[in-house]
Amino acid sequence: MNEETRLKSKYESILPLLTEKQRRIYLSIEAEHFGYGGVTKVSKLSGVSRVVITKGKKELKETKKGPIESSRKKGGGRKKAVDKHPEIKAELKNIIEPHTRGEPESPLLWTSKSLRKISKELNAKGYSISYRVVGEILKEEGFSLQANRKTDEGKSHPDRNEQFQYIHQKVSDFQNTGNPVISVDAKKKELIGNFKNNGKEWRQKGKPEKTKVYDFPSDAKGKVTPYGVYDITNNNGWVSVGIDKDTSEFAVQSIRNWWYKMGQSQFKKPTKLLITADGGGSNGSRVRLWKKEIQKLADEINMEISICHFPPGTSKWNKIEHKLFSYISLNWRGKPLTSYEVVVNLIGSTTTTKGLKVKSELDKNTYEKGIKVPDEDFKKINIIKDKFHGEWNYTIKPYHLDYV
Repeated sequence: MNEETRLKSKYESILPLLTEKQRRIYLSIEAEHFGYGGVTKVSKLSGVSRVVITKGKKELKETKKGPIESSRKKGGGRKKAVDKHPEIKAELKNIIEPHTRGEPESPLLWTSKSLRKISKELNAKGYSISYRVVGEILKEEGFSLQANRKTDEGKSHPDRNEQFQYIHQKVSDFQNTGNPVISVDAKKKELIGNFKNNGKEWRQKGKPEKTKVYDFPSDAKGKVTPYGVYDITNNNGWVSVGIDKDTSEFAVQSIRNWWYKMGQSQFKKPTKLLITADGGGSNGSRVRLWKKEIQKLADEINMEISICHFPPGTSKWNKIEHKLFSYISLNWRGKPLTSYEVVVNLIGSTTTTKGLKVKSELDKNTYEKGIKVPDEDFKKINIIKDKFHGEWNYTIKPYHLDYV
């Protein structure tokens, strides 16, 4: 069989299997292979006109890299594990939730569990999924691969991880019964005035916002302490912008404001409230006034209030840090906080693509610092300590309700 007969036979076998566009492009490639006079030769052997082959040459130049046309039906091919088992994402979240953390000033998250460990736990639950697929899902959910950073919080409590697991389980229990769960904390104090605020924003080239060179408190119009309440279930945030001291009274008043202005409309007939908080500050586990004020709130809203504190030195694990405060910082970056109104408006305008809604209000009340709670008053608090680390986990019940 000579060369021309062989080529003619090849074209007769291949061309019927291709679409019109694929035939044009294929024959144009064959013509280029022959060089000068290739179009005429291929046209003669294939029976396709020169005009068609020339058109194929133009289409070849315009075609991007990749298949000319899909050879697979839409939705065809091997199904991904996450498509066959959409509940994998929920299972994955349950596995990593107690081990999830993030930098307070960044919305990015990471987990202390390795991909292989997560994959192994999912396989034990009956899902065939590789650690590579686990990594892909984590990226889709907003996680990032983190290098070493200065985040060592020092010597940790021996029951630290167990406390994280305990908090996670308690949060799940409250959510499953339709009861509210909130994460609370005070953001760092901010000076009010024309001071530089870290971060950048888009402005006309060569025209940056001009601010004072030095951040002297004496030049400030005042200070504010934003105290935040983050509703974990509904992805809502409340921030009371306090102009006085950060005390336990201020902290509980902020929770009270959240409940009446946001919380109670979100839940149908709740019977209890869970608060996750840091171990120190105005809502610290050892602060008597915090517990006394929580007792007042429990009596007022007629609900038992459970509190779970994070172990010492683990404030960055608190949900509010990377679910609310990080986005507030992003929203007001590069903008001088020149007045109370500016602070409240910037906080209240904070949103995310995942539906975060935030309300903010200026708290003009004054709060006395250094209030002591005598032993006789502290003993009156109707507090029930959990069996596991009762100093971190406890419930304060209303006085006027009968409990068995």
